Order: sequence, then C-alpha cells, then structure tokens
Amino acid sequence: MTEFEKWDKEFRNQNMNVFNGNYYGLLWLKVRAICRSKQLRQFVEENNIDLTSNKVSHQNVEVYNILVKRDDAMSMLDNFLQCMSHEWYTEMGVNIEQLKEDLYKIQYYAWGGDQNNSLDKYFISRYVKVISNYSELQNRQVEIGANAWNYVQNSWYNNWTSFVIESLFKRNQRVISAVGEIKSVDFFIEDYPLDLKVTFFPNQFMEQKIKLILGKSSISWLKGKCKEVGISCDKNSSVPQQFYTLSEKIKEVNRIDILNELENARQQVIEDAQSNPVELMKWLYENQGEMRFGAENRIYLILVDTKDISESWKMKRAFPLIEPKVSQYIAEFSSASLKTIKFEFKKKVYTALSDILFIVK
Repeated sequence: MTEFEKWDKEFRNQNMNVFNGNYYGLLWLKVRAICRSKQLRQFVEENNIDLTSNKVSHQNVEVYNILVKRDDAMSMLDNFLQCMSHEWYTEMGVNIEQLKEDLYKIQYYAWGGDQNNSLDKYFISRYVKVISNYSELQNRQVEIGANAWNYVQNSWYNNWTSFVIESLFKRNQRVISAVGEIKSVDFFIEDYPLDLKVTFFPNQFMEQKIKLILGKSSISWLKGKCKEVGISCDKNSSVPQQFYTLSEKIKEVNRIDILNELENARQQVIEDAQSNPVELMKWLYENQGEMRFGAENRIYLILVDTKDISESWKMKRAFPLIEPKVSQYIAEFSSASLKTIKFEFKKKVYTALSDILFIVK
C-alpha cells in the first residue's frame, strides 16, 4: 500500500483523528482540497509542476507524491488555498450581497415531509402506499405541492445561510479554505482540519435536560400547569400546535408566570451547555443522521434566540450579529479551543476534536 493509499483508506473509513498533527496526513488533505480538475490545473501551472497523468484521480496521486519530497510543499498549498479566486462560488459568480437580501424574503420556516428531511420517504409513506384511489390522490395535489415547496424553500434557506456563514470563516487571514469542497473538511485553522456545522440548539437535548429540571417533558409540564388554572386544548393536535394554543390561552388569563418558569428552565439548559459544552458536542456526534454521518473535527455554530427558541431560524441570516462573533472566535482560536470527544455510533467508538461557538440573542 502506498502512502497516498494509506491516507485515502483512513479518510474513507472515517478515521479522521489520525490526520490530526500528522504532517503527511495534513498534506494529503490539502492535496484533496484541490481535487477538482480546474483547481488542480491552476495549482500545477502556478507552481511549475509537470504531470504525466491525464486522469484527475491519477493527477492527485502524482501531485501528492511530488509534494512529499519538497520542503516548501505546505506553503505552496496554503498560498493556493488562501486565494479566494480559487473558491468554487467565485467561479459560480454568486452575488453574496444580493443573496443576503434574498434570504430575508423567507417569511416562515416549515419543513415539507418530516423532520428527518426525507421527503421521498414521507411522500411514499403518506400518499403512495396508503392511497389506492387515484381521484383521492389527485385531490391531494395542493397539499403535496405545498409540502414539496416547503422542503425546497427551507433547504435553500439552510444551504445559502450556511454558505454565507462559512464564507465569514474562509475570508479570515488565519483560515485556509478547502476550496475543492471535499467531504469532512471545510477549512483549516492552525493546521487543524475542520468541518463547520451551523445548527440550532437541539430540541431533543433540550427536552432531556428539561425533564431533569421540571420532572417531565415541556408539553406535559405545561399541560399540568394549565389544568391547574382550567385551561385545556385539543389533545389530537400536534405538539407544536398544543404549545401555541396553551401559550396563547395562558396569556389571555394573565398567567405569564407559567411561561416564564418554562423559559427560565430552558435558559438554564442553554447556560449549562455553554459552561460545559463537551456533553452537548458528544450528543451531537452521537445523534447525527446515519446518511450524513461523519467523525471529522467539527466546529458547531449554534444559534439560539432565548426569547423564543422557535424563532432561532431567523438568526441564520443575522450576519451583523454573527460576523463579529466569528471574527473574535478565530482571533482567539488555539489548540486549547478544541476538546477531545470520544463518542459511539453504531457500536463503533470514534475520536474527534470539536468546539462550539454559541451565537445567543
């Protein structure tokens, strides 16, 4: 097995921890970061490297084998990767300022399908396999179309808000971009390969902690408090609808103290997570979706609107709030910023380096 093949095998097997602190592993990742044909061609031309291979996959191997013999290899790669003109979105001609404005055109955040983002499975389980009458299926066209649109709109919003936030990191002088958009690495800081995950405070984690504080789930606790003051709602409606109905009725009878108690419990969970982020990081690794599983080093950027957690989605476009926090985080970044996380997934134990940047409103 060649040196290139060894690192390729580790990468494919999600053994990302072995790349940390290893010069040759890091060199392999940075070569992979210019794996696209146009970028690779630009790199060899700018550095006067002659290749004999014609296939891009073979050229990647050849470039790596050439660079491992050169003392200036890492600086060559870093100089190339730090040039923003090599970014894929520069080639696409993405107008970031216009994009920022367009993101404010999204007025609601409702997933089509289910919370696992599996629209095809949702359609099959809800319509394809349960409706045998074609006329009935036709009558559901508007409903099906609305689900599809919500899915596309939310996916678009998440994709491009994450893109802009990621660009805030990549434009910093301390950050070296993985311009080829390789899996598991978005950029390097202090030669640590890092993947950025932009997300909200996880509801499941919140509920686990709420049960420890209040003795029961949020909705059960709220129903109990409402029962004490003679408030009820439709038990057959969805949990979010029940939350909304009960909250509105509580406000109508001027018992805001009930809602404040629940919000104080949520605030305590968030503050505890900020004080002890390791537990939350481990939870996030262990509860990621199987289709998107990864054991790479991660920076989690978690957005929280403490006034109304359900409105946290709007914070993904609050770039004036996010940008200074990102700049400060990068300026203060050091090896001590990353915590070693050991986690289990599908009965296999993994190790990764991780940190959380909380953006709290």
